[in-house]
Amino acid sequence: MAGNKTKGSNVERELYQKFIENSYRAVRVAGSGVMENSECDLIAGKKGGKKFAIEVKSSKKPVKYISKEQMEKFIVFSDAFGLKPVIALRFNREGWIFINPDEMRDCGKNWVITLEEAKKKGKKFNQFF
Repeated sequence: MAGNKTKGSNVERELYQKFIENSYRAVRVAGSGVMENSECDLIAGKKGGKKFAIEVKSSKKPVKYISKEQMEKFIVFSDAFGLKPVIALRFNREGWIFINPDEMRDCGKNWVITLEEAKKKGKKFNQFF
């Protein structure tokens, strides 16, 4: 499990860096991926611009699931702080794809999105932000 956590942290750091390089202010949320009640991975924004709560997900497979419980907490958290919720997807060798949570499909216990769907619905960093 430690390997996944490290990979998750690296992916979060990589995205954090991308925000900084694009003149955003950003913070990584402490304990994300570790603590039960950490509801998002990054918070980013620009003065006078939109503010974002970002859930970072990476996948080796061409599909990504997020539990409904996690998604609900994420949306409630974003809403409480007036942040726009964003799912940042990092599929192997595909680069970043950003989607709105409502672009994921309901599949019972989870929300799901395939790489193909993400490519159609999602946007690259500069298109999204």
